[in-house]
Amino acid sequence: MKTKITELLNIKYPILQGGMAWISEHKLAAAVSGAGGAGIIAGGNAPAEVIREEIRKTRALTDKPFGVNIMLMSPNAEELAQVVIDEKIAFVTTGAGNPGKFVERWKAAGIKVIPVVPGVALAKRMERSGADALIAEGTESGGHIGENTTMCLVPQVVDAVSVPVIAAGGIADGRGVAASLMLGAEGVQVGTAFLAAEECQIHANFKELVVRAKDTDTIVTGRFTGHPCRCIKTKFSRALVQHEKDGITPEEFENMTVGALKKAAADGNIEEGSFLCGAIAGMIDRIQPADEIIREMFNRANELLKR
Repeated sequence: MKTKITELLNIKYPILQGGMAWISEHKLAAAVSGAGGAGIIAGGNAPAEVIREEIRKTRALTDKPFGVNIMLMSPNAEELAQVVIDEKIAFVTTGAGNPGKFVERWKAAGIKVIPVVPGVALAKRMERSGADALIAEGTESGGHIGENTTMCLVPQVVDAVSVPVIAAGGIADGRGVAASLMLGAEGVQVGTAFLAAEECQIHANFKELVVRAKDTDTIVTGRFTGHPCRCIKTKFSRALVQHEKDGITPEEFENMTVGALKKAAADGNIEEGSFLCGAIAGMIDRIQPADEIIREMFNRANELLKR
């Protein structure tokens, strides 16, 4: 399947693997890139040298293009911005801020810049800043989210900008890919489906929660504190929402959630972990290799598009 995104990133399939903190590391990124997609290493709050090592480990596993996700609100963003230049990364995706001050440096180094946007206004601003493409991410996504749905957001962003748009949020099979292309997207970003990839290194408890999830098994925490985040319903996530309703302060909320991502992804701690996951989890019912996930997705999408 050739689109502007396959041409831009020199990949076989127009699919990016989401940059998920504590989840998107070298084994998963290499598997996705090796299968013809674009794997991504999540920078998160990790020290720069840790991400440098992850990049080098990925290169030891694949010679295909892959990227790094940088959360611009993280204290290490400046260091990671330089690491991706030093390591000659193919592309960078960004979230939680404006990458404007880094764009010129990245593009001078030959790095493609692809910000994640939750709305049209930011999409326009990112295009003016020099973005090569945009990821329009709907509220169905796991992790930090906006309020607009993928179905509504993608065509509005497509109409507002001239750079290629990648759809994200609620995409887990070929139907989601075909629908995204019909909305005007040139590719998709998928996160939750890759939680069930054999190469994904999250704790077995996390994978089991994803595979067992039904359509109503995600919840959004942080709405009352200004940082909405979608995750799997657990006793912990339900308690967070109740505390918010009871008037917890943003500082108290932050203290309760410190380390919760690591506790979920690395430790499988059901009692204290925050298991980030998209609303599409109810469609994921088995663990399989990343290349199988991608091939099934695009075989089905091509069948539908030929109709």
